[in-house]
Amino acid sequence: MQPRPSERSTGSALPPLRLSWSGMTDIGRFRSNNEDAFLALAFDSNHVHRLGRSGRSTLEETDFVFAVSDGMGGARSGEFASRITVDQVTRLLPLGFRRTAGGSMQGYAGILAEIVAAIHRDLLTMGRSYQECAGMGATLSLGWFTPGWMYFSHIGDSRIYRLPKGGGLEQLTHDHSHPGWLRRTGQINEREARSHPRRNALQQVLGAGHQFAEPQLGESRCLPGDRFLLCTDGLVDGLWDRRLEELLLSRPETEKLADEMVLEAVQASGRDNATAVVIEVAD
Repeated sequence: MQPRPSERSTGSALPPLRLSWSGMTDIGRFRSNNEDAFLALAFDSNHVHRLGRSGRSTLEETDFVFAVSDGMGGARSGEFASRITVDQVTRLLPLGFRRTAGGSMQGYAGILAEIVAAIHRDLLTMGRSYQECAGMGATLSLGWFTPGWMYFSHIGDSRIYRLPKGGGLEQLTHDHSHPGWLRRTGQINEREARSHPRRNALQQVLGAGHQFAEPQLGESRCLPGDRFLLCTDGLVDGLWDRRLEELLLSRPETEKLADEMVLEAVQASGRDNATAVVIEVAD
């Protein structure tokens, strides 16, 4: 990922982009607890503000981060792992803003990689220190919205999609699993990936006893009319990519869109917790 200064720091006279978003999580039809978590934040160099499940704002003064995390582990440690993950993102982001907004930043990629490494260390430490937390881990898919760009960090099998104004849904993130690799390289299709016996065996994850965490770091243009979807694997277990695109195109407003997507996924499958965050960009 090539770091780029934000348009805010280059003196651009363009009007600020506006964001609208909605988020929803559901326990599903068969689980006893919800190991998913999602996050919506507005932040600058001094403050970080947790946002509601839906809202609207501009990128004039603050950046925004949206994230989803799917925890794993025995008892309730998976739920604990995803909560630690999103809480640590909240704590670490203001420092990252200071390093990007002042013109001396070394790149969003380095900051996002540091955040992932810090969370990974925390989960490993908890797993070693407390028997009830042994083996706990979490996925993380995080999008950092700044004028003109969305920078992302990803590890596991949660996902980030981009739908441009004209259509053509694109999965920006790579599923860190063997079937994910097979599908990216064209060896299997979506149907075969969904039924592959190793679809739940993750090669990369935060914590869970893994020695190293090597996140996927990337960037995407952030243009008026774009919609972004962050979701856990429970959502795509119930909704195929074609249906995700149909739903993202079907509503002029995002306020209830995440709710509708999660509800439909749970009705179609419901075997796992399901979480979605939808973000729309407008001028």
